[in-house]
Amino acid sequence: MEEKLEKNTVNKVIVVTGGSRGIGAEIVKTLARESYTVILNYNKSEACAKNVESELKKEGHTVDIFKADVSKKEEAQALVQFAIEKYGRIDVLVNNAGISQTKLFTDITEEDWQNMLKQNLTSVFYTTQEAVKNMIHNKQGLIINMSSIWGQTGGSMEVHYSTAKAGIIGFTKALAKELGPSNVRVDAIAPGIIDTDMNSEYSDEEKEAIKEEIPLGKIGTTNNIAKCVKWLIEDDYTTGEVISINGGWNM
Repeated sequence: MEEKLEKNTVNKVIVVTGGSRGIGAEIVKTLARESYTVILNYNKSEACAKNVESELKKEGHTVDIFKADVSKKEEAQALVQFAIEKYGRIDVLVNNAGISQTKLFTDITEEDWQNMLKQNLTSVFYTTQEAVKNMIHNKQGLIINMSSIWGQTGGSMEVHYSTAKAGIIGFTKALAKELGPSNVRVDAIAPGIIDTDMNSEYSDEEKEAIKEEIPLGKIGTTNNIAKCVKWLIEDDYTTGEVISINGGWNM
């Protein structure tokens, strides 16, 4: 009884998938610095995950790191169960893990297609289905799904990526309606171009051309996305929304 009581006194328990690099790492750092209890999930980037952990530890913050390929059902379930077993519950799930690929539609292989959907959409199904069981039981919770501007408008030479990210939007809206009566919110964030390794394939000239198309005239930062995640956690009345953070590139 004493151990259970102690678990229930922790701050919000938050799982961030793909939390070792880019947007995910910034989300982990932002939330840990707000004294939330954060579990950083990674798959292949162990060194990056440990770097995030080390940086936060030097600042006096703690974070759990947990290796799991969330595109595999058993590993996704193990991640969620780790949080519940250690802290007694899961309050927030940030589905950030994913991959990208630029390829002509006619060159996309069946393997490319299946892998894109598996990594970017099926993974969200696996982690969310496991997490909402606990959230429904507790009559509270929040799911934040990372979509993309290309899930809203479609991206040339990114048909399979755009399809997966559009699927996340439909997933978010449908699940928000279903879980609202249980006081579980479901929202999505659709970033535009953000300054991360994922967009390193763009040349400086291409980035300048993109900036000219964006009304605010600049590329977004990982902090722009992390601050939105923080706000959604603090809020209690936003659900089923797709929040576009793109500098006005898509209105």
